[in-house]
Amino acid sequence: MTFFFFDILVSLIMSLNSAIGVFDSGVGGVTVANAIRSELPLCNIIYVADSAHLPYGDRSLVEIKEYSEGIASFLIDQGCKIIVIACNTASAAALKYLRERFPHIRFIGMEPAVKPAAEQTKSGVVGVIATTATFQGELFASVVERFASGVEVIRQPCPGLVQQIEAGQQNAPKTEDMLRQWVTPMKEKGIDALVLGCTHYPFVKPVLEKILGPDVRIIDPAPAIARQVSRVVQEINWNINAEGTTEWCTSGNKAEFLKVLQQLEQPIHVATKLTWNQNRLLR
Repeated sequence: MTFFFFDILVSLIMSLNSAIGVFDSGVGGVTVANAIRSELPLCNIIYVADSAHLPYGDRSLVEIKEYSEGIASFLIDQGCKIIVIACNTASAAALKYLRERFPHIRFIGMEPAVKPAAEQTKSGVVGVIATTATFQGELFASVVERFASGVEVIRQPCPGLVQQIEAGQQNAPKTEDMLRQWVTPMKEKGIDALVLGCTHYPFVKPVLEKILGPDVRIIDPAPAIARQVSRVVQEINWNINAEGTTEWCTSGNKAEFLKVLQQLEQPIHVATKLTWNQNRLLR
């Protein structure tokens, strides 16, 4: 009986201190978390970086689905009512599955911003840079089919770019050389919009602007995702009255994770090391 009342108490505490869960394979989803913070400054956010399995872009869709389920279970245990999959690769692999697996939770995934690019292009040619796994998922193909009819969509995988950003090398000469190799041919083919199809990539937006110049619009989907989170908060009548803090969690090396966060100028309120135990993520 004692355990029963304890469980009720824990559930009540979690409901009173509900947070928005955000997860990614690393620090890429920080761009989305920041956008959510701007839209909802009083919300509490629990951010999970699955750095132990970084990068997701090189893994199979089956693996990514398993990791995503483990992270979602952890965030639900922490009282999260809304979970943002701040990773295009994980969204492509697991969004549909997670919605079916946890129907009582509102999941918001990343969708490559092909629609606004296709609507605004004047040249009729747009580019998308993303991980290989994102391009392999059904979600990307569906987005192109639904929103890019009559528009040429040039796809460019960017192997190794996530690792450069995770190492804090987003402004390094090597990173610029990599980006030039990928996007210069796209510009030569006439793109006037470039979609950032990975949440890590906004961190190299200044370098891309330098390479592509003012005639190519660079589209970051994070603000649109934050607006969607705000709409869901209103829809479920969740009255946010929190402290506006972020708990940063990583399944990898905590010291390295904090170092990258500091390089990205992120305020650090709470930092937690998580551990994988088979398919479960634990504090």
